[in-house]
Amino acid sequence: MTSTTLVSIVVGVAVAALLVVRQMRAQPVNANFRIPLILGIIGLIELTNYLQKNHHLGATAIAALVGSLILAAVLGAARAATVHLWIQDGQPWRRGTWLTGALWVVSLAAHFGLDYLIDPHAPDGGVAGASILLYLAVTYTVQRLIVQARAQRIPVAARQPESVTGSAP
Repeated sequence: MTSTTLVSIVVGVAVAALLVVRQMRAQPVNANFRIPLILGIIGLIELTNYLQKNHHLGATAIAALVGSLILAAVLGAARAATVHLWIQDGQPWRRGTWLTGALWVVSLAAHFGLDYLIDPHAPDGGVAGASILLYLAVTYTVQRLIVQARAQRIPVAARQPESVTGSAP
């Protein structure tokens, strides 16, 4: 495994840990996509560099990459359904549940597991290491979009500060 690939994997896992920790805290729902955009751009650059160095990448590995990104979207949608939403001070808030955290672990395991099944002896960490930030960008973006859509469906009357009867769980 090269030092560049090792750094990519460590950075990817650290970013995933940060995302999970942040999601387990109560925060207002917002439309800021700065983090997923940054992850996506860096992820595309890393994946492009990997693909340029590994011209021998076969159809199976490409299919695994595409499948992994589709799985990222599916698991992002599943996690979005586990996020608790409520209105506080007239604004939608969110907080992940224990199931949200567990699905993050499943998501990362699926990404690296699929790559391991395709090429268990990849000398440089394989496609999974090179695509981890892109994977995180896809899964996090899908989750955020669905959480935002769910927050927008909260009745308008519940958005008024004087109408709020509940508080954060």
